[in-house]
Amino acid sequence: MLRYLPNIIKQCARSMPIRYASTAEFVKVNNVAGVREITLSHQRTRNSLSLDMMKSLHEVLLKDCDNLELRCIVLSAEGNVWSAGHNLKELDANDSEHRSAVFQKLTDIILDIQKIPVPVIAKVNGLAAAAGCQLVASCDIIVASEKSAFSTPGAGFGIFCNTPGVAIGRVMSRPKSAYMLMTGLPITSQEAYVAGLVTKVVPEKDLDRTIDEITCAIKSKSRAVICLGKEFYYEQLNMPLKEAYASGKQKMMENLELGDCKEGFRSFIEKRPPQWKHEN
Repeated sequence: MLRYLPNIIKQCARSMPIRYASTAEFVKVNNVAGVREITLSHQRTRNSLSLDMMKSLHEVLLKDCDNLELRCIVLSAEGNVWSAGHNLKELDANDSEHRSAVFQKLTDIILDIQKIPVPVIAKVNGLAAAAGCQLVASCDIIVASEKSAFSTPGAGFGIFCNTPGVAIGRVMSRPKSAYMLMTGLPITSQEAYVAGLVTKVVPEKDLDRTIDEITCAIKSKSRAVICLGKEFYYEQLNMPLKEAYASGKQKMMENLELGDCKEGFRSFIEKRPPQWKHEN
């Protein structure tokens, strides 16, 4: 796959139309037992993040996200390219307002991923390039198959991957993220794991089973506790150390007041499975 990376990106530039019709054309949604799997499904554009694709994705990400039955979200894709990044024709159009809207929409999606009260898991089985790599890096948990690859090749086409750099620069070491951004060369999933971009790398045949294991582990916890913890986890990342510990102490005190926390303590003492209510 890595050998054909430039051709894949060039094909995207030639083949990506700018406007589409409906959400169903871009994403497939499957809700089963508390897990919502959202699949990017526009293979003829290598699942490019056109404005219409991103509007569709944003809509289904946020739909009923406060429903207590929703426990986690899995973001996957059809085909050998998880996502080739932004639609290059949209960026080539002589419309600065539209260009701005394209970049802002992905920013809004990424910021909302952090705000969604349940974990968002990227399930990667292919190439995630440019803005596609940015989207992957912004998920809470990233599981990739051994055949997957990651790239930020924008400089080779005259546009540096500035916004993807924000995402990968916050999860990877500076030298490795700079290497990706300044050379445009792809890295393997194993290299991404070592660099901190990926949570776990598994053989392709084990990808579904690994995702099931992770989602089952999440579903065994209280939704209210996970929600409270996820919210503070991202808040404290931007705090000075002393402030983070002070705020963390207050959050622990808040957590202790949750009904599910009290139930968890009782179930531990009574040596039985907890009966969560999942209410804040």
